[in-house]
Amino acid sequence: MSRFFATGSDSESEESSSADEITPKAPGTTFNKQALLLSDDEEDTKRVVRSAKDKRFEELTNLIKTIRNAMKIRDISKCLEEFEQLCRAFLKSKTIVDKEGVPQFYIRLLADLEDYLNQLWEDKEGKKKMNKNNAKALSTLRQKIRKYNKEFETEIASYKENPEQSADEEEEKDEIGSASGGSGDDDEEDDDDDEDDNDDEDDVTAKNFMKKKPQEEEKKAPEASKFLKGAADEESESDDDEDSEDWASDSVESGSESEDNDGTAASLAVVFLKKDKDGDKPTDRKKEERKRRQKRKDLVEEAEEEGDGEEGGWEKVKGGVPLVKEKPKMFAKGTEINTAVVVKKLSEILQARGKKGTDRASQIDLLHALAGISNENNLGEGILVKIKFNIIASLYDYNPNLAAFMKADMWKKCLDCIDELLDILFNNNNIFIGENIAEDSENLGISDQPFRVRGCILTLVERMDEEFTKIMQNTDPHSQEYVDNLKDEGRVCGVIDRLLQYLELKGSTEEVCRVYLRRIMHTYYKFDYKAHRRSLGLQGETKSEQDQEESEGDDSAIIMDRLCKFIYAKDRTDRIRTCAILCHIYHHALHSRWYQARDLMLMSHLQDNIQHADPPVQILYNRTMVQLGICAFRQGMIKDAHNALLDIQSSGRAKELLGQGLLMRNMQERNAEQEKIEKRRQVPFHMHINLELLECVYLVSAMLLEIPYMAAHEFDARRRMISKQFHHQLRVGERQPLLGERDCL
Repeated sequence: MSRFFATGSDSESEESSSADEITPKAPGTTFNKQALLLSDDEEDTKRVVRSAKDKRFEELTNLIKTIRNAMKIRDISKCLEEFEQLCRAFLKSKTIVDKEGVPQFYIRLLADLEDYLNQLWEDKEGKKKMNKNNAKALSTLRQKIRKYNKEFETEIASYKENPEQSADEEEEKDEIGSASGGSGDDDEEDDDDDEDDNDDEDDVTAKNFMKKKPQEEEKKAPEASKFLKGAADEESESDDDEDSEDWASDSVESGSESEDNDGTAASLAVVFLKKDKDGDKPTDRKKEERKRRQKRKDLVEEAEEEGDGEEGGWEKVKGGVPLVKEKPKMFAKGTEINTAVVVKKLSEILQARGKKGTDRASQIDLLHALAGISNENNLGEGILVKIKFNIIASLYDYNPNLAAFMKADMWKKCLDCIDELLDILFNNNNIFIGENIAEDSENLGISDQPFRVRGCILTLVERMDEEFTKIMQNTDPHSQEYVDNLKDEGRVCGVIDRLLQYLELKGSTEEVCRVYLRRIMHTYYKFDYKAHRRSLGLQGETKSEQDQEESEGDDSAIIMDRLCKFIYAKDRTDRIRTCAILCHIYHHALHSRWYQARDLMLMSHLQDNIQHADPPVQILYNRTMVQLGICAFRQGMIKDAHNALLDIQSSGRAKELLGQGLLMRNMQERNAEQEKIEKRRQVPFHMHINLELLECVYLVSAMLLEIPYMAAHEFDARRRMISKQFHHQLRVGERQPLLGERDCL
């Protein structure tokens, strides 16, 4: 061995070198004795012979390490690629696995990877943030790992029952295998006699060195943690002294061994490897860590007992008590709180609105805190209304993406804030709000003049209504969540009714028409069962039930008639009037008032220029025509029903024209942005019209018109077709054998 690695003194190194030159060599020495003829450079490049097991397991270990690194950074596509390579590498090592058994580190990876993928799959928010490659790889890898793990169900189940024991067993196997890989045993290394001349320590591989080194580093780490606890300083110092003594003794022993081995090509790991006091056997990390934890716990308990009688003793912290964050101070200590100071603070908070990196949740909390401060100091209702306006606007801005819908907690806060704002406006007649009020002319302080606040309550309520529609559009219609969200419609309608009462007193005609339309849009598609039963004579009901129904108020027909007629007379915009007419016709048709619905449609002449309207109005027109056709069918007006449904059904796009979904065949004709826009126009599920009912009504109407016409013009060569779709269905039915017999069965 080179003199550079000798740890003895100069005299010892000279003696060892002279001993190497003088001592004769026995002819029957082992294979490693040939290393005498090699120089230091040749010794470094010595060829290492490894078994097939080591090669295969090392390949598997490297792939597993790459997979775990990819799991840490959530690179699912990399995980998929490396997992496929791992499966191929495992197949190559099939013969070794059959002899040795499936390695425990392989089972651990399969179990951890499956749990990791299931966790990612359940995280809906995280899946939305993934790019397309990772999302696709997640689905593919999840299916592969579930299918692949079926072959190892028993091993994975045993691992999950006791993962710590499985890890310990694996470490013990690795340690035994690494120790048995040399030509001698660990017990032989403990002897200090002449048997050290053998190449027991010489065959200690770098693999064992790399395995033991992290254990020693972990052994040092808890010693440092003692300083963090503030106890057992003296023990840590003594441990350090013992470690230094161990290193010194190891270096001396290795120097003597280098003399005895006569410069054989041994691994450098023996020189630098730190050994235990009991011997060269590697320590068990799990047992050592348990001992350290117990020792630390005992130290803490002793310190608590000693500190009970002292003033500066240890204080036991109760587990499970949440830490209370201190609220940020809005104003400096001693600041006089008045309207001007609060307005200045409000403007400072609003300046950060919309900027990159602004915490929107904390901004909402600051506004709530500011409203509480203004209440505590009795600054008046004017500044409170101003703050409430900005709180509601901040809640709407919490989601910067227009396509995203409000979360449940934010939605509840929004409804509560609007109710509180309406309460303030109803209880204080001296507050005037409007968009035409300039900020310079606002009067927020208490004075003889009425409060003047810039803002529009109608805009906030309209935005709330739009957010409710988006919530319903983005909820699974077949889930209980949809039913729970639909219950909020009663509260939304209540807010609109309260705003309607307020604007009827203080609002302009334009604002009243807008809020009337909002109320109509929540009424026109609902069937009034109570009014329907009253029209049938209230059969089977007691007089008390009749009186109760009559006392509940006007039915929906009276409400719709009053609201729509006000819009017909007062509205100056064509869009609001058009929507009101279509909703009125829809409501008449839904309640089988055929003649009123037909006359209103003919008088409006909407069919002449509806193609120039915006898409939401066109969808409403299509829904109205469909409902009108179904109403005509119920009244026996077969020809009118066929004419009303002809345009919708003949196009083959009834689902898309009614705003009840997008057709897959047209997905290539639109880009992603257009698709998002069209999805925002979709009607919520509880407002849908049954497409199967629509098709049935149309085909029956066409049949009742087509069959008599075909019989009357049986021999007419130029006979026209009333309905092409009916003829298509007729030909399909004629091609099916024994159709009548099958239906009879």
